[in-house]
Amino acid sequence: MVIKIIESINELLPSSANISQVAFEGANIVLYTKNCEFFLNNKGVIREIVGKIKKRVELRADPLLCLESEKTEMIVRKVIPKEAGKINVIFDHQRSQVILEAEKPGLAIGKEGELLKEIKKQTNWTPFVKRVPSIKSKIIENIRQVLYTNDDYRKKFLHSVGERIYGPTRKNKKTEWIRLTFLGGGRQVGRSCYLLQTQESNILIDCGINVAAPEDSAYPYLDISELKINELDAVILSHAHLDHTGVIPLLYKYGYKGPLYCTAPSRDIAALLCLDLISIQKGENKKELYSSSDIKQMVKHTIVLNYEEVTDITPDVRLTLYNAGHILGSSLCHFHIGDGLHNFMYTGDMNYEVSNLLPAASTRFPRLETLMIESTYGGRDDITSTRKEAEDYLLEIIKSTVNKGGKILMPVLGVGRSQEVMLIVEKAIREGRLADIPVFVQGMVWDVTAIHTTYPDFFNSRVKKDIFHKDMNPFVSKIFKRVGSHKEMMNIVDEHGPCIIMATSGMMTGGASVEYFKHLADDPKNSLILTSYQGDGSLGRRLQQGEKEILFREGSKQVPVNVKLDIYSIHAFTGHSDRNQLMNYFRRVSPRPKKVIMVHGESSKCLDLASSLHKMMKIETVAPKNLETVRLV
Repeated sequence: MVIKIIESINELLPSSANISQVAFEGANIVLYTKNCEFFLNNKGVIREIVGKIKKRVELRADPLLCLESEKTEMIVRKVIPKEAGKINVIFDHQRSQVILEAEKPGLAIGKEGELLKEIKKQTNWTPFVKRVPSIKSKIIENIRQVLYTNDDYRKKFLHSVGERIYGPTRKNKKTEWIRLTFLGGGRQVGRSCYLLQTQESNILIDCGINVAAPEDSAYPYLDISELKINELDAVILSHAHLDHTGVIPLLYKYGYKGPLYCTAPSRDIAALLCLDLISIQKGENKKELYSSSDIKQMVKHTIVLNYEEVTDITPDVRLTLYNAGHILGSSLCHFHIGDGLHNFMYTGDMNYEVSNLLPAASTRFPRLETLMIESTYGGRDDITSTRKEAEDYLLEIIKSTVNKGGKILMPVLGVGRSQEVMLIVEKAIREGRLADIPVFVQGMVWDVTAIHTTYPDFFNSRVKKDIFHKDMNPFVSKIFKRVGSHKEMMNIVDEHGPCIIMATSGMMTGGASVEYFKHLADDPKNSLILTSYQGDGSLGRRLQQGEKEILFREGSKQVPVNVKLDIYSIHAFTGHSDRNQLMNYFRRVSPRPKKVIMVHGESSKCLDLASSLHKMMKIETVAPKNLETVRLV
C-alpha cells in the first residue's frame, strides 16, 4: 500500500513539481520539491491530492533550496516585530522547518499568517511558531532540546510509523473481531491500562502506576500472553497523571520503539511527573522503576495531536482526541476501527463541567458504538457540592485560619486542581475578598504551572480572554512564591506568618506535602485542606478517617506525629465528574452508544453506575475485572 499511495500522489503531480522525496511523518505525507515556484504556489495541486487520497499532505522545499541558516535568522528577526517579544530561532534541517519560539505567538504569526508567509517566501523554509512559557520552564526547554537534537532520528522514526500505517496488512479479512483486555483499572482506581486488539493491530491505552498500593499490586499486568511489547503498534495516553502514564517509560526500557500518541501538554507533564516519580523512589531508597534515559526515549517517540485532529495510527485504526475537561491536555480517545466496523471511545478521566480553568468534556462525535468511561465518583452517594459552593468554602477556611494566625497546607496533585486553586486564590486576593497573603508553591507544582503558561489555548474561554485580550495572566501574579530548597521550606514553617502552602503529593504518599505536614500537624491554628482523591492506604485517606497519631520512620526509629491541625476535604474541585454529571453526560453524549464499559472506580461504584445506567438508558453495560477480556465485535 506504501507504493500504491505514492503512485496515486505521483499521478496527480505535474512533471514540473520536481519532487525529490516523499516522506511520512506518522500518518502525514510530506512532499519535498526542488522547484521554488511550485513550493511557493502549487496552484491548488496539493489541495486536489488531499481531496483524492483523503490524507493530510504537506509540501516543503527540498533542503538544498533553503537559504543559509544565518541569513534566514536575520530575515526572521527583521520580519517579526519587536512586540512579539524574545524570539528563539531553531532549524530542523532534516525537514526544512524553522521553529520560532515567541513570547507572543500571535504577533509572530501576523494577521492571517502573513508574517510566516513572508518568511517562507524569502527563505524557502517552512516556519511554525511555538510559545515561550510566561514562567521559565526547565522541563519545556529540555523536552524541546531532546526533539531538536534528535531531528534526524525523529525523521526516520516518523517515516517508519508511516510505513506501518500505509504498509501491507496482515489480517485475515474473512472474519473480523475487536477485543479489549483489562490490565489495570478494572473495578479499581489506579494503574489504568487497556489492550485494544484487532486482527491487524495491538494498541495499549494508558499504562499507569498506583502509587498508594503495595508493590505487588501497583503495576499493570504486563506479563500476560496476549501482550507482546515488541508487537505493539501504538500506545495512547489519555492524560498525564501517574495512574495513567507512570509505567509508559518502562515500556521503552523493555524495548518498545513505537509511537506514543497524546496532546503536547500531556507529553510535557507526563515527562515531568515520571521524572518526579523516580526522584521520589530514589529519595526513599527504593529501586527506581526506570531511568531518565527511558523517559527521554518516551519523549523522542511521542507524536502529539491537537483536539479533533483525525489521524491513522495503524492500517485499520484511526484516532481522534477530544477535550476531556480533566486536566490540561486530557483527552477523550476515539477509535474508528476498520472500514466503519466499530467506533470505540475511552474517556480516560473526565469532567463534564466548566471548571475555573478548563471547558467541559466534549459530547458530540461522528459515530460511537462502545463507550468506556471512568467511574471514580460513580456511586449513588457521590454527589458533590457545586464549584461555587466549594470555592466559597475554601475561601472561608483560608480566612478563618489566617485570622487564627495559622498556615494552610494544601497537598495537591501537581497538575489540575493546584492550578485551579491558584486561579481562585489569585482572583479573591485581587478582588479584596482575601487578605494579601503569600502562596508558596513547591517545586513540581511550579514546574507544571509553567507548562500551563505554554498552552493557554487549552483553557476555557474566560481565562483565554483574560490572557489574550486583557494581557492578564493569573499564573504570573506576585502572590505566588516559588520554594526551591529545604532551607526555604523550614523558613516558611518556622518563621513565616499566615500563608498558603501548595505541595505534592496530593494523596500525601510522599514528597513535600508530607514534610510540611510533619512540622505543621501539632499546631491547632493550622489547617490541612485535601482536594484530591485519596487512595486506599494513603496518608491522606488515613487522615480523612480520623487518625490522630501518625508514625513516620526516621532511620531505624518510628517517630510519632500528633495530629492537632484542622482537616478539611473539598471534593468539588475534583477533575472527575460526580454521579449527577456522569448521568447527564450519558443523556447528552451523541450518538448514544450501544454498550458502556465502566472502569477506574472502586468495585461498588463501577457496579452501581453500570446497573443504574442499564435501568435508565436500556443499554448494555459491563464492569470488567482486571485480566478479563470484552469482545466489542
